Formats: sequence, structure tokens, C-alpha cells
Amino acid sequence: MNYARYPSLGGKKVLVTGGATGIGAALVEGFARQGSQVAFLDIDEPAGRELAVRIDGTTFIPCDLRDTTALTTAVKSAEATLNGVDVLLNNAARDDRHEIDEITPAYWDERMATNLRHLFFAAQAAAPAMRAAGGGAIVNFGSISWHLGLPSLVVYQTAKAGIEGLTRSLARELGRDNIRVTTIVPGNVQTPRQAKWYTAEGEEEIVAAQCLNGRIQPADVAALALFLASDDARMCTGHEYFVDAGWR
Repeated sequence: MNYARYPSLGGKKVLVTGGATGIGAALVEGFARQGSQVAFLDIDEPAGRELAVRIDGTTFIPCDLRDTTALTTAVKSAEATLNGVDVLLNNAARDDRHEIDEITPAYWDERMATNLRHLFFAAQAAAPAMRAAGGGAIVNFGSISWHLGLPSLVVYQTAKAGIEGLTRSLARELGRDNIRVTTIVPGNVQTPRQAKWYTAEGEEEIVAAQCLNGRIQPADVAALALFLASDDARMCTGHEYFVDAGWR
């Protein structure tokens, strides 16, 4: 498949959270292919180092995003390496299944730190460099799950719903600085991690619920991120954009 080329992304300084595997790795690869300078954060050091070796010119920075101090330090390290940040892709998340009766206050707090809190603090840390450069783009990653009300995901879905509120708030707060903030809402994306949740029959059920045949791939999500980060999307902000094959 021939994907679009965005001249405005050439040389852009791009930071990806959760970039070592899955959708994140597709983001790193997609922006590198556009000629962007890419740094990425992840807690999975072996996978992160392997990807940085495989994709020339990318920089891996190990980071546990649940540690806000470590996150801020990692964002500043990426800024120093790239000489700024033009695009922040807040991709990191973890969709572990859980039942209501099993949820403790400690589990709730840890899941919110994993799936919601770090998006704000990464944006807070990156915004000054974007403001100094005359603008930038923050792309947050939500989920189709809460729009569908899927089972065994109540804490995850609460966090993902919050991301869309965060996006609208940040878009208003940062818009006069020419910083655009959007959310991508992926459907069920076929990654090795997702494969463990679904049988062959479950895969068929997903496709049957979609308007389109086939399974969404990480590259399909990255394609939308490339557009939203480019100058072609210069008037897109404050909203969510779905890549879900029409899953309802």
C-alpha cells in the first residue's frame, strides 16, 4: 500500500510515548519514514532498544510513565536530543481486563497513572518548547471501548473517556499558541498484545461488527496520526477522529 507523504513532517521533532511495540512502534516507523526526527519513551527496554536499532536515526529513552518526575525528565531529555519537540504522540496505555469486585483504590490509582495522568504531564512538559517554536501538535490516543461500553474494562474505559475531555480542554488552553490538540480513537487493532484476548471466533465477531471487512493494523492508525500532525491538518483541533472500520 502506498501511503501519503507529508513534506511538512520532514525534519519535525517528534516524541512518541509507548513507542516500543504495537501502535507505538508503527508511529515511530511512520514518522521516521516521513523524514522526522523521532524519540520514543517506553518501559519495555529490550523492545525499545531493538526498535531503535532497527529504525535508523530514532532515539529510545526508557521511562516508566507512571513516575511523573521521571516522565518530565524524559521529555526534557528528548527535547535536548532533538533540539525541541514539535509533535507529541501520547500513545502509551495498557488495557488489562478487570472485574468491578476486584478493583481497589490502589489499582484504580495505578491504572489512571498508566492510562490518563501521564498524557497531561507529558503535554505540560512539551508545551513550552512548542510555544517557543511558534506552535506544535499533540495527538492523544483514546479508545473505541468506552464508546461501546465493553465488559471487564471499567477503569480503562473511564480513563479513555477522560482523554477526550483532556483533549478539548488542552486545545482551548493552548490554541492561541498555535498548538493543536486532537484525539485518535482506534477500533480493535490487530497487535500481538490484542491477539491474546481473542479466539478465531472472536476475531470473526469483531469483523462482523465493523462496516468494513478486514482487521485494523497499527499502520492504519499511524496513517491518521501522520495527517493530524502535519500542516495539512492545520485547522484540526479539539476533537476526536476515529479509525475503527465503522465498529458499532
